[in-house]
Amino acid sequence: APQTPAAEPDVVAGEGPVEAVEVPPAALSRAAASTISIPRIGVDAEIMTLGTNPDGTVQVPPLDQAQRAGWYSPGPSPGEVGNAVIVGHVDSAKLGPAVFFELGALQQGDTITVTRADGVKAIFAVDEVRSYPKVSFPTELVYGPNDKPALRVVTCGGEFNQATGSYPDNIVVFATMTA
Repeated sequence: APQTPAAEPDVVAGEGPVEAVEVPPAALSRAAASTISIPRIGVDAEIMTLGTNPDGTVQVPPLDQAQRAGWYSPGPSPGEVGNAVIVGHVDSAKLGPAVFFELGALQQGDTITVTRADGVKAIFAVDEVRSYPKVSFPTELVYGPNDKPALRVVTCGGEFNQATGSYPDNIVVFATMTA
């Protein structure tokens, strides 16, 4: 079949093919997050809306709902410009492995899809996965400003400390919206 002109690369006189420039997707308007899907680690979870505790710390889902993730609603919603933050438990004494049990296994390029209350799916690609001691949590990197729509997914990590009943680290997935 003859090739249609649309399939021809754009050629500028004397320069050869023009490199395709990645145009970042347009930011979305505000809408609450309703579900999160992370195929690599089998996550398909409801998202509850969270705020801050009276002491200024970020709320987390109740342990009896450890299969649900939580969206930090004082910050941007997924798809808006800035860092949308979604938190979840790694496990719970009652339920065992929780929503983000395998979060640390994510790799660069993995897809995270957040479906919003307006029905729009914001799709993010993982840039990196890092672990930080809770005592030096990168608040600015997670909750600080960003000039593009991004996502931060946070859970606990490290070796569970029986004495304190908690994990010493936070695992943070950094992702950027692709569609």
